[in-house]
Amino acid sequence: MMNAATLVALAKTRGVRLATAESCTGGMIAAALTDIAGSSAVFTHGFVTYSNEAKSEMLGVPEGLINAVGAVSEAVARRMAMGARLRAGADFALSVTGIAGPDGGSLAKPVGTVWFGLAGPGGVITRHRIFTGDRAEVRAQALGFALQLFGEAIK
Repeated sequence: MMNAATLVALAKTRGVRLATAESCTGGMIAAALTDIAGSSAVFTHGFVTYSNEAKSEMLGVPEGLINAVGAVSEAVARRMAMGARLRAGADFALSVTGIAGPDGGSLAKPVGTVWFGLAGPGGVITRHRIFTGDRAEVRAQALGFALQLFGEAIK
């Protein structure tokens, strides 16, 4: 399991710069990284884009895309990661958008649905998870998965 300290050390070793674009985690990933002394050598930007407007204004996610597929979607996670990487000038940018609950879920997108995007030199990958538990547990699981995904990408 990747933790923030291991991720920061790995990024330093690889000489890469990291950025985040967070919605449902509200800055938890950025906070975990910046809790590590020396993370400023690798962490450049943490965008907290909780609202749809922020996703558009800060990351360049088209409003029409959000309206068409919803903020919690593969396409929006992809565009969030791309926008964060471009705006931060980072080597890798990770995005997360989801429904932490307790409200906001549907049959198609139940509470716990989270999409991740990771933009890097080789393009963008996306991942989808449905986490269980209460709001805090969903967010904690999303944080853990995000750190793991970041780590796998820069190894």
